[in-house]
Amino acid sequence: MFDGPLAASAYEVLGVAPTIGDEELRRAYRLRLRQTHPDTGGDAAMFVRVQRAWEHVGTPQDRAAYDRGRQDVAWAAHAASVASTGSRPRATSYGRAGAWRRERFLEMMAGHLGQAVPEAQAYDPAVVRSAPWAARRMLADALAEESTAAAIAELGIGFTAWHDIACGPDGTEKLDHVVLAPTGLYGLMSEDFGDDVRFRQGEAIGEAVRGETPVADLLSRMRWVARVARVRFGGAILILPDDDLDHPATSLGSVRGLPVVAVRRSALRTVLRRGVPGARPLGMTEAFDVRTRLKQAVRVLTP
Repeated sequence: MFDGPLAASAYEVLGVAPTIGDEELRRAYRLRLRQTHPDTGGDAAMFVRVQRAWEHVGTPQDRAAYDRGRQDVAWAAHAASVASTGSRPRATSYGRAGAWRRERFLEMMAGHLGQAVPEAQAYDPAVVRSAPWAARRMLADALAEESTAAAIAELGIGFTAWHDIACGPDGTEKLDHVVLAPTGLYGLMSEDFGDDVRFRQGEAIGEAVRGETPVADLLSRMRWVARVARVRFGGAILILPDDDLDHPATSLGSVRGLPVVAVRRSALRTVLRRGVPGARPLGMTEAFDVRTRLKQAVRVLTP
């Protein structure tokens, strides 16, 4: 919370400037508590956010640590490309998760700033937070994809992943991830809307979602990959930040016999290891054939 490109800072939640004095900050916190308390007609979710914000900046020590952390945000780092320092074998992967969205983000920032700028400036937190929502959303999704790829890599041997797969007749759409696991073949979408997400009739809803249809998009792009590679998926997984979901894993039902789940990012590895309930399992011979078909048929946007 408070550290993503779309997330409001602790100061924004409390309705104050980062330069406010400690005593004024305390008064603002108490005012926000009264304004958002459910017993006085306030919003329960915002009431919780106000409390969490205060946990970050409520003491001079916590506030100093929070301010340092905000200055040290490393959004420019490509998490999925960081080499493992351990000796444990990593999952086999193809493509660079988040790379396509990072390219679009830099293009958007150049348009926003009126000129191409060094990456260090484009990724500066203060610059990012002043950018249009679409640019911040693009970076948030890139970071989400990289976090997913890093989690998959830690699953080790026995897992194979493809990232940023071109989809559609003209290749302008993409499927974030395909994972071949011992428990089945899965299509994955990594999202970060910057706020709580709910579900209705198997689709994401909520003010932050802004009418997008991530589940429908995921299933459509999985069907494209299934058709061109002649493979059958066992399940679909929508991955969201931990703070945006009430439960580690939420079943969204089944579409044409394909189970769909929304999972917290921290629960992804457990879900892939155990398998999505109802997912179609693969035998060893079929898994080898599926891996071969995918390697031959899919095109990753950034090798």
